Amino acid sequence: MIYGVVGLTAGFIFLADFIIKVYLRANFAYQSIPVFKNIFHITVIFNTGAAFGILKDNTALLTYLGILFVALFIFFIKKEEKKSILFLIACGLILGGALSNLYDRIFLGFVVDYIDLRVWPVFNLSDSAISIGVLTLLIRSLKKPLKD
Repeated sequence: MIYGVVGLTAGFIFLADFIIKVYLRANFAYQSIPVFKNIFHITVIFNTGAAFGILKDNTALLTYLGILFVALFIFFIKKEEKKSILFLIACGLILGGALSNLYDRIFLGFVVDYIDLRVWPVFNLSDSAISIGVLTLLIRSLKKPLKD
């Protein structure tokens, strides 16, 4: 049951990002559409690197690292003793985002990015989910444990 929360969250992120990426790739490849001019654009790019374009054109390496990360992360989830709902949702966000970007790397050879805030490199829903999940786990780990 507890892993159902992780699975549902991960599945939602994966499916939502997948649908967005398929639609944008098919209809707006290499285009930039202003939603709020000079603030927020939908800019469809195909990223062969990792965050901020590092390791550009190293798809095989990034794919293997992604597979290793997912395996280690699932191990981490199983080993965690205190599995609060917040922990499980955060893990689902990270896992769903990682799997979505890994899917792109395996089946497309690149990651489809599309959220363009004009002051940051273009990213996608999966990247956002990973960031929110990691931030949540980080804040959770910094909290002092309550004494019984």
